Amino acid sequence: MRRIKTNNKHAIYMSLNKPKSNTQLMTIKNLTDKSADLYIYGEIVDNTDWKWDEADVMPDDVLNALNQVEGLESINLYINSPGGSVFAGLAIYNMLKRNKAHKKAYIDGIGASMASIIPFAADEVYIPSNAFLMIHKPWVFSMGNSNDLRKTADDLDSIESGLVKIYEDHLKDGVKIETIEKMMAEETWLNGEEAAKYFNVNVIEAKNIAACSSEILERYEKTPHKLLAPVKNKQDSTNEPPINESIDKIKFQNELDLLEL
Repeated sequence: MRRIKTNNKHAIYMSLNKPKSNTQLMTIKNLTDKSADLYIYGEIVDNTDWKWDEADVMPDDVLNALNQVEGLESINLYINSPGGSVFAGLAIYNMLKRNKAHKKAYIDGIGASMASIIPFAADEVYIPSNAFLMIHKPWVFSMGNSNDLRKTADDLDSIESGLVKIYEDHLKDGVKIETIEKMMAEETWLNGEEAAKYFNVNVIEAKNIAACSSEILERYEKTPHKLLAPVKNKQDSTNEPPINESIDKIKFQNELDLLEL
């Protein structure tokens, strides 16, 4: 059974595929005595004893990886993620920010939602011209009475203000934060060249790297069609029966774990 978190009074359970044991940590490659490459190539999820997919990345994964590379001069962070839990993402952002190595972040295929925040923990951010950065307002599926829902809305506003501050710290000269807030409200997808118009990122040549094919991409309103094709192909390759749409929307927490609200 998977627990779908809503608020402190409500939680929904539903039967899903058997989860996978949390045996695969964040990928570390090209480790030398001076540098290492770290990969976030999956959904951003909260710390648990298991993962729904081995590509999922938890804060503990990042902590363990950073402990292994402590003291290195430089870290290259490669990101290809549809996003996920805000609180897990902020924990990862802060851990990376504290690390004293010179950090370069590369958005290989997609850096959406919370995965658009994490790259800015680096000293330099690089994005290929054909990769995507997506920003939007935080959101959640919630249940409760009118007081519960008003508090949830207030909490969402507070969380959003924290995310906006991170974006603001990395704006191009002349770009107003009000512009970014409007783009967040409309769910905005930016390719590398477009992202460089608003943020301090470096555009590099196009890379032939497939974007993460997570089903989370189908839950966003304006996902580019070419990013949805791998998701559809992945679904078509399974024999699982279709899930009722209303339950399907609840099943994917997507953004916020508001269990403590």
